[in-house]
Amino acid sequence: MDAANIIASVLILGIIVVSLLSNVVVLICFLYNPEIRKQVPGLFILNLTFCNLLLSVSNMPLTLVGLITSGHPGGSGLCQTVAFLDTFLTTNSMLSMAALSIDRWVAVVFPLSYHSRIRHRDAVLSLGCTWIHSLCFSTVATCRSWVGYHHLYASCTLCNGRAEAAGTQFIIFTVALHSLTFLLTLIVMCVTYLKVLKVARFHCKRIDVITMQTLVLLVDIHPSVRQKCLDEQKRRRQRATKKISTFIGTFVVCFTPYVITRIIELFSPGPISPHWGVLSKCLAYSKAASDPFVYSLLRHQYRKTCSLLANKVLKRSPLNSSSLGRENNAGRSVTSSNIINNTQSPTNKPLSQ
Repeated sequence: MDAANIIASVLILGIIVVSLLSNVVVLICFLYNPEIRKQVPGLFILNLTFCNLLLSVSNMPLTLVGLITSGHPGGSGLCQTVAFLDTFLTTNSMLSMAALSIDRWVAVVFPLSYHSRIRHRDAVLSLGCTWIHSLCFSTVATCRSWVGYHHLYASCTLCNGRAEAAGTQFIIFTVALHSLTFLLTLIVMCVTYLKVLKVARFHCKRIDVITMQTLVLLVDIHPSVRQKCLDEQKRRRQRATKKISTFIGTFVVCFTPYVITRIIELFSPGPISPHWGVLSKCLAYSKAASDPFVYSLLRHQYRKTCSLLANKVLKRSPLNSSSLGRENNAGRSVTSSNIINNTQSPTNKPLSQ
């Protein structure tokens, strides 16, 4: 076991720990807070969390064992099952991200009609489509015996070594898989989030105009207060850009190297460095650890729930259903006021939801 494999093993072990802890916290918040369960995005986040957790307890440990032992982990049947899960869970999580981006686009562009356009029934149907889509690809790969242990990635996944006899069929299958999952999700995310950013900047521009007009009228305002208003304008413009960059950037950084390696592997006459293959797989795994922070734990509602749970565990203050009910009622009041404010003086507030 060389130094590169040791580093990769430590990296995967860290990803497993962070992914398990963060996704479990998201799941606990979802189960504990009824207000989160009532929201449509909560269903997409729950599905994404389920995929990440299952990936963390099935695929990642087997990859870790494969790196440590430098060989085939487990039996052939176990490896094929894990390879099936690898294709299914990765595809499902990507499509869940695409669904979340569409949900945010509707919430920002059509805030007043959001609840009539996106309902729980629509979310369930969308999730049903993602499951069918994912099951089709993973089932075909398994039935055609195109899954197994791949030494390049030190993991049980799609294996072109087992599909050499298929030739063109496996190439078409692999290109179609990544086109209808990775590429499709990337296009949907770029289109929807860039439209969200456009609307958010338009709202910020309107607010900036109103603020500047107010500052001109207030001739006696203190320079420090004026500077604070200008700084807040700058932070407001940057906030939306940072969030959009995080959504798209983490997806591209984590999945692009792995997908490109997969495509190059189909057409490259020479071998690919196994160190690069393992690194690209680790980056793909790291998305399961970053998703809870990107989509959930950095949001105010999840942070508030985590704080309440921490106080309960540490017994800092009594936590009962009535206190949680007051928090939820307050949250509904704030949501209602935000919708009213959006109609009068639009802001980029929906991006934080």
